[in-house]
Amino acid sequence: MSYNAIKKVFDLGDGRTIEIETGKLAKQADGSVVVKMGDTMLLATVVSTPEAKEGVDFLPLSVDYQEKYAATGRIPGGFLRREARLSDYEVLISRLVDRALRPLFPDDYHADVQVMISLISADKNIMPDCLAGLAASAAIAVSDIPFNGPISEVRVAKIDGKLVINPTVSDLERASLEFIVAGSASDINMVEGECSEIQEAELVEAIKFAHDAIKIQVQAQVELAAEVAKAKVKRVYSHEHSNEDLKKQVFADTYDKVYAIAASASSKDERSEAFKNLQKEVVASLGEDADDVSKFLAKKYFHDVQYDAVRNLVLDEGKRLDGRTTTQIRPIWSEVGYLPAAHGSAVFTRGETQALTTVTLGAKDDEQMIDGAFINGYQKFLLHYNFPGFSTGEVRPNRGAGRREIGHGNLAMRSLKQVLPDENENPYTIRIVSDILESNGSSSMATVCAGTLALMDAGIKIKAPVSGIAMGLITNPEGTKYAILSDILGDEDHLGDMDFKVTGTEKGIVACQMDLKINGLSYEVLSKALDQAKEGRLHILNEMKKTIDIPRDDYKAHAPRIVSMRIDKEFIGAVIGPGGKIIQEMQRESGATISIEEKDNQGIIQIFGDNKESIDKAVTRIRQIVAKPEVGEIYEGKVRSIMPFGAFVEIMPGKDGLLHISEIDHKRIETMDGIFEIGDEVRVKLLDVDKQGKLKLSRKALLPRPPRTDAPAQS
Repeated sequence: MSYNAIKKVFDLGDGRTIEIETGKLAKQADGSVVVKMGDTMLLATVVSTPEAKEGVDFLPLSVDYQEKYAATGRIPGGFLRREARLSDYEVLISRLVDRALRPLFPDDYHADVQVMISLISADKNIMPDCLAGLAASAAIAVSDIPFNGPISEVRVAKIDGKLVINPTVSDLERASLEFIVAGSASDINMVEGECSEIQEAELVEAIKFAHDAIKIQVQAQVELAAEVAKAKVKRVYSHEHSNEDLKKQVFADTYDKVYAIAASASSKDERSEAFKNLQKEVVASLGEDADDVSKFLAKKYFHDVQYDAVRNLVLDEGKRLDGRTTTQIRPIWSEVGYLPAAHGSAVFTRGETQALTTVTLGAKDDEQMIDGAFINGYQKFLLHYNFPGFSTGEVRPNRGAGRREIGHGNLAMRSLKQVLPDENENPYTIRIVSDILESNGSSSMATVCAGTLALMDAGIKIKAPVSGIAMGLITNPEGTKYAILSDILGDEDHLGDMDFKVTGTEKGIVACQMDLKINGLSYEVLSKALDQAKEGRLHILNEMKKTIDIPRDDYKAHAPRIVSMRIDKEFIGAVIGPGGKIIQEMQRESGATISIEEKDNQGIIQIFGDNKESIDKAVTRIRQIVAKPEVGEIYEGKVRSIMPFGAFVEIMPGKDGLLHISEIDHKRIETMDGIFEIGDEVRVKLLDVDKQGKLKLSRKALLPRPPRTDAPAQS
């Protein structure tokens, strides 16, 4: 079968190129492309149903990014040995693409849309995640699906003081900032990443640099789509019912009432109940004979009234739903050590958002194994975020962590990772768990604050406390007025134009996550939002410091202890023993957990125990094994074997020396019969260690010399 592949190639500006190809693979999808950079290849497809389901007034978009193990020449682990559910890493990449694409679909397009991105070939030094957004957008661009793009995503990093687009894996290890930035040719709509306490201007500079690269990638998609016949005419659709008379009636009857509820500065529950009752009145006013479409539209138009009223309240009066000004932070209280049995704990409450967070200290064996197609290894810092239904007063089944929980936890993890002590100063595997007990906006930022407090309560010597704040934005349709909101509520996130989360220390920003629902955020507004976020961040930090301002001097009394030891590489085998016999025996006898690995040409040992006695037992035994025999030293040895020419005596665990028959006593011994029994203890002196490492022992050297019997007679 023949095919007509169409390709576009563009340069990243440094000689590296990216190729987009369509028309060769997956041609029955509505749109499909292969994006190639080096040996890394991504296949992206998009399919959308012809019609929307009845009663749907949102975009049912699903984005799945998956890495095929064959792409990296690996076979999956586990019992099934096949790709299974998406890993957390794949979920995070899927979220990045989803957040970049979603705002660019038409507001009235409600048909199911499925985007699938597969890593089908991988260059181990090229990160595939920064190409996923480009691939997904290109697949939509060459389809007939309505889309206000194209968009693209790039990774921007500062390496050795210089900004770089899509750096290699090896270069990324030296980065002082790293962000994934997404946007169209005209606007940025998504930013996420981490950095080393940078200033606000440096973040803006990085975003601008990324946007310049995005514009080139968007233009390549425009040129590619222009050569695809299917993409030239987008599908016609009608996914929304409408009733202009009903819309006018709902606005006329409810706008003033909704505005009054919004301006009442009531609590979340009171406000929500008032809105619900008013909506019921609107539906009831239609009469008992009203059809389902009219009821659906009445609810939709009532939501539109809420949208307008809440936004106008902010723009016209500078007043928010809970009565705060645009820059005001909700009341904060916090407590540490709330859970007496945890290694570290904290409660952080800001307004109607509350996080109960714990820190657990573990050994090396508690590290998480990452078994991904592209990224694999071990992780010793874990942060898990839980969002149960009761936190918002809802009945919701507990099905485990969803994509939202994984995303929020990752942002908090990135933030706190920046201030953890260096690996040499922190031997522990650290797990933070944040349980959201109440939620009314910005629970991920509450997790950052509570996580900082819990780490300090646990005695972890973090470099500096971290706080986080979520910023919002309200604009008018003409773009002539705007208001930046500090510490947004859940409703302000839902009804606003921006959710911009910023975390940092007193010195600077350590992580951020921005999602925009509108086109056209100027860099002037972005800079103002960052400056306002800094003020809020520092206010929250000061409130946290009233509870605890520096880490505790020591770990909790019931926290486990870890002792680290370094030994010569040659002794690693002796500590482990044949088949692990020695290390298992030490663990059984001492009660401690012992791990050993080779690093930098040395053996790194970690001894983990609940009490000092068990650790001391293990340390003593290991020191005996790795001790080097010293010539001239005296040892209490044990006879291990008897030969005709002498006995082999163990003077240290695993170290035997020869006690020659001539070195047993001053008198001459003709035979070893009856001299020693296996297991006899004998005191010996180490006379010499030869070039082969063999030990020469002497018992005779420790015995007094007998008087001479052949002295000459006196005259």
